[in-house]
Amino acid sequence: MAIRAILHPSSIVFSKSLPHHNTYFFKPISIKASSSSSSSSTSLDYPSSSSSSTSPKHSTTSSSNWQWKFKENSVNIYYEEHKNNEHQPTKNILMIPTISDVSTVEEWREVAKDVVGRDGNVNYKATIVDWPGLGYSDRPKLDYNADVMEKFLVDLVNSPDSPISSSKSENDLVVFGGGHAATIAVRAAKKGLVKPAAIAAVAPTWAGPLPIVFGRDSNMETRYGLLRGTLRAPAFGWMMYNVLVSNEKSIQSQYKSHVYADPENVTPNIIQSRYELTKMKGARYVPAAFLTGLLDPVKSREEFLELFAALEGKFPILVVSTTNSPKRSKAEMEALKQAKGVTQFIEVPGALLPQEEYPTILAEELYKFLQMI
Repeated sequence: MAIRAILHPSSIVFSKSLPHHNTYFFKPISIKASSSSSSSSTSLDYPSSSSSSTSPKHSTTSSSNWQWKFKENSVNIYYEEHKNNEHQPTKNILMIPTISDVSTVEEWREVAKDVVGRDGNVNYKATIVDWPGLGYSDRPKLDYNADVMEKFLVDLVNSPDSPISSSKSENDLVVFGGGHAATIAVRAAKKGLVKPAAIAAVAPTWAGPLPIVFGRDSNMETRYGLLRGTLRAPAFGWMMYNVLVSNEKSIQSQYKSHVYADPENVTPNIIQSRYELTKMKGARYVPAAFLTGLLDPVKSREEFLELFAALEGKFPILVVSTTNSPKRSKAEMEALKQAKGVTQFIEVPGALLPQEEYPTILAEELYKFLQMI
């Protein structure tokens, strides 16, 4: 969910013109599901679906806040818990939203309700947590980068007072993550900083919007730094942010072009809720880092594949690709098909947010994965 226009403030000029064909964040892509299959790769044929689904009658939702201590900061972290009110949970799922301009727990809400509301031999509690600087969490002016976000995730999983502190037994916690969040979780697991029972990487990404289009040479990195500094500035930063991100037309354009697969699923309520997130105090700090590649957990496809390969045989990893992801993001997802460390690879309808656009379909596939663990 990146800024859609070329950035051309008076002090920063991106001389390399943006391509007008299929790119990371421009025109909608129509990609047919792959017909190839293998023991670890499945291409699924689904009927048309929408972003609305009914909540299972057995599930209940509560919300609260957790204080994340980072250096001298105490950051208020918003989270939701979804439980089956007829059964005691025996397994825990952590759902972490896709990192973007308008990241929010809302994208996982219907999937959480669906999964925990089912009757089965294993009962689940799902905890959805907003990242620091995003969603309904506090947005302090930190120097956000991939290491900071990884540190947050590690503290969340391991701190005794965290909302998932009960998930300490071996083979208890399962992590569902979207986009960059999935890759950060895999990176933390590779380092041994978190030890989940399994990970489901939903439409995983690793490259920020500008680096994936303009590259990472020293000249561009300098310009990214200038842009980042401008967006973080007290006055002009807000002006630029309002033009590029914090307006309903821009958000709607992004959702219809590449965030959702079907523009008809982009409702006024979705746009309004995301627009309100961009008006929160400190809203521009994480997008400034994400846009310019500071939140990228790796720098190349080779590093991306190595993250997964390093976890070969340690625990199950499901990779969920989507039929209509933007061309360049789709290529990175497809690179994981039959990759070392990937236990199962499937494709579902959607683009960059299948968990929100097609929650019923994705919940069914994730539930099947849970039964395999």
